[in-house]
Amino acid sequence: MTNIENEIIEEFELFDNWEDKYQYLIDLGKELKGLEDEFKTDDRLIKGCQSRVWLYSSLENDKVIYKADSDAIITKGIVALLIRVLSNQTPDEIINTELEFINKIGLKEHLSPTRANGLVSMIKQMKLDALALKSKVA
Repeated sequence: MTNIENEIIEEFELFDNWEDKYQYLIDLGKELKGLEDEFKTDDRLIKGCQSRVWLYSSLENDKVIYKADSDAIITKGIVALLIRVLSNQTPDEIINTELEFINKIGLKEHLSPTRANGLVSMIKQMKLDALALKSKVA
């Protein structure tokens, strides 16, 4: 597990209940710099999410950089957490990560089934993008 994942676990431990944790996710969503409209295209929409989530992935200095946006604020907070953990990692690091923080903070079990499916879809798409960008690493 990465230092970033440990930081997230510690941050979520500061809250006593899930109402406060949801508020924290909302705050993270508000802090996430959204995508420019030119990147909000249908081919960047993540399939399997109830809300609309756009993901843009690029390669800089052999590291994957993710940018994302969503029309749902909690979903935007969730994708902000994923970006925090996965962005600036090599494609192999992203492909092989287990994202243990999700279970440690209890995120999946506190999401509605459709949001939990969306979370799985976001992770899957981020890993697929990393795999596609891996071929560009010399």
